[in-house]
Amino acid sequence: MEHALYTASIFLLTAVIAVPISARLGLGSVLGYLAAGILIGPVLGLVGTSEAGELLHYAEFGVVMMLFLIGLELDPRALWAMRDKLIGLGGLQISLTGVAVMVVVMAVGYPINIAVACGMIFALSSTAIVLQTLTEKGLMQTGGGRSAFAVLLTQDIAVIPMLVILPLFADTSLTKIAADGSIKLAQDHSHEGLSLVQGLPGWGAALVTLGMVFAIVIGGRYLTRPVFRFIHAARLPEMYTALALLIVVGIAFLMSLVGLSAALGTFLAGMLLANSEFRHELESDIAPFKGLLLGLFFIIVGAQINFDVLLRDPLRIAEIVVGLIALKALILFLIGRAFGLRGRSQWLFTLSLAQAGEFGFVLITTATAQNVIPQWFGEELLLVVALSMLITPLLFIIYDVISKRIGDGADTKKHTPDEIDETGPVIIAGIGRFGQIVNRLVRSAGFNTVVLDHNMQAIETMRRFGVKGFFGDPTRPEMLHAAGLAKAHVLVVAMDDPEAAVRLVSFARRERPDLHIVARARDRTQVFRLYDAGANDIVREMFDSSLRAGRYVLENVGLSEYEAAQAEKTFFHHDRDAVRELAQLWKDGVPSSQNPPYMARARALEDELQTMLMAQLDEEKDDDQQA
Repeated sequence: MEHALYTASIFLLTAVIAVPISARLGLGSVLGYLAAGILIGPVLGLVGTSEAGELLHYAEFGVVMMLFLIGLELDPRALWAMRDKLIGLGGLQISLTGVAVMVVVMAVGYPINIAVACGMIFALSSTAIVLQTLTEKGLMQTGGGRSAFAVLLTQDIAVIPMLVILPLFADTSLTKIAADGSIKLAQDHSHEGLSLVQGLPGWGAALVTLGMVFAIVIGGRYLTRPVFRFIHAARLPEMYTALALLIVVGIAFLMSLVGLSAALGTFLAGMLLANSEFRHELESDIAPFKGLLLGLFFIIVGAQINFDVLLRDPLRIAEIVVGLIALKALILFLIGRAFGLRGRSQWLFTLSLAQAGEFGFVLITTATAQNVIPQWFGEELLLVVALSMLITPLLFIIYDVISKRIGDGADTKKHTPDEIDETGPVIIAGIGRFGQIVNRLVRSAGFNTVVLDHNMQAIETMRRFGVKGFFGDPTRPEMLHAAGLAKAHVLVVAMDDPEAAVRLVSFARRERPDLHIVARARDRTQVFRLYDAGANDIVREMFDSSLRAGRYVLENVGLSEYEAAQAEKTFFHHDRDAVRELAQLWKDGVPSSQNPPYMARARALEDELQTMLMAQLDEEKDDDQQA
């Protein structure tokens, strides 16, 4: 008991230290978990391979839960709409990379089973690291970012058939040759556990397997709703969690009875429940377990990485890692060009996906356990995958350098800016969700607008709805002047890029001191920057909706509709005045928490707000009593 508690304490302690540090450095949680495992395993020796191996069976369930959640997020209709990129970009990348790796591995003398395993493992990229980095850098909506997302989504789906196909290449006579030259015979696990297909002829096993899959499909489609309604009637929140775990664990068990991958069943069940009204409830209940178990899986992988392999022949390992990244990058570059990516988008697509991925660890573990690859070779693959993931931040740094050298116009070579043939009293720069609503309201009131956006897809979508817009960079002076900046009454800055928004406001204010500028802001820091740049009215994108939600809360905890509305109104006016006052104390580049005058005045204003609201409510109660 004490040993189990010690092991658990070591795993949790290193995770809560290493993962936040990794996230703060922009390296992502996956690298943090790997670093934690490396620290307690190969570096400090606090956890041995035997302890890690015992926990691996439980940690692998995090992968099963992750695939269930991936299935929940994949609406079949959305997948059908993305079929061109999924089959084209994603399918081509997996196929070409897998075949290229297989050819290279067989060329150096390895058998077909090892070549197939390597092809599958190295065809994948790191979904966790790439998506997080693209989001943090604001690159998700670029052409390269959207293409990278499509490939990652295809790879996540492809893991399912890979896990099913991989055991077919098992070599039951495979000997596990350790690094010291000793030989360990492969173990036969066929007798372990329950099985519904053991001893059946091939056709019988196939029928039972298909029947089990069919039962899961029917159950997921028709039984989950009445069961959820039954659980809902109990009004016990913990029962939702129990049911969510039962779905995942039960389906995994049923799939294991017929010898199929548990991940395949849970992924299929997730897709069947993607359109269910209980989807979000399932996600919220499963996500914490998935996060902890998946984190434990990566820690164990890190703890089991054998760095003696690296120390014995560092040059060879380095050559494999560099060669893998170069090979994947070459294939990605050619695929990107074939699908019309150019300039920065092509380089982003190429460099962001050139590493191996976290699902490679899953395939390596499966391939080793199923005797597809020997143990010593699996150790080398684990090291190569981990090192390639650790290099990912460097690949994005290389992209940043290339992006600056290419310049701003590289991504728009495919589409030249439109000739603007009309002007209006209102110019709207940016036609995302925020800009669309502003545009609809203003045009519905009978005023002409001139819409500018550098996203060609958004402009084309608007045109299909009969709304005219112009493609081009709104921050370019020639675009603004062509749109009628000299005579416009209002400029609406609704761009996603905070830096570009500030530049646009600064330029417009210099050109037209009398122009009224309405700008969108994400947070208070951007509000202050936009005020400093010269914006007149600044709208925080979540502020008004949050106020309305707060009013609904007040109405349901005891205040009347009038009292809640007055409290909302008071808060709105006080916060608007407070922001204007705090803007005078704010210093660009200095965190608010390190600006004493700002912090002191912010606390004082918060106290003033509370005093105002309490006094207002007391006064209204007194008026009600007197009436």
